[in-house]
Amino acid sequence: MQIDDTDRTLIALLTENARLPVATLARRLGLARTTVQARIDRLEASNVIAGYTLRLSNEARPALRATALVSIEPRSGPAVLARLRSLQGVRRVHTTSGRFDLIVTLEADTTEALDETLDRIGEARGVRGSESLIHLSTKIDRGG
Repeated sequence: MQIDDTDRTLIALLTENARLPVATLARRLGLARTTVQARIDRLEASNVIAGYTLRLSNEARPALRATALVSIEPRSGPAVLARLRSLQGVRRVHTTSGRFDLIVTLEADTTEALDETLDRIGEARGVRGSESLIHLSTKIDRGG
């Protein structure tokens, strides 16, 4: 599917606030409401927009966030991913190139809970090593 500049602007507006009424989007884009609705329907049908999600405010999120950089043994990816999937504090896992194989985003309400999750990651079969980074403050957050 071809995405034009209007689609990109529409996606940016929805990324900023997916609850904007179609009439507001239409005004900001300088298009008819039906045209904007048709574009949204087309973007959803073609899976460019795969869904909408809830973004919590910083006050509503768990108090601690961290990133774990994880090195794994060759061919241990499925087992390590299954272990990570079972840990409640694990929010996202990305594969990566370079020195580490996985980037794991974590959230916890207490340092004890975060420490426990990091321990469970480190002792998982197939994990060669890890390094953790505690997030201190968020300076830019564009969602997603």
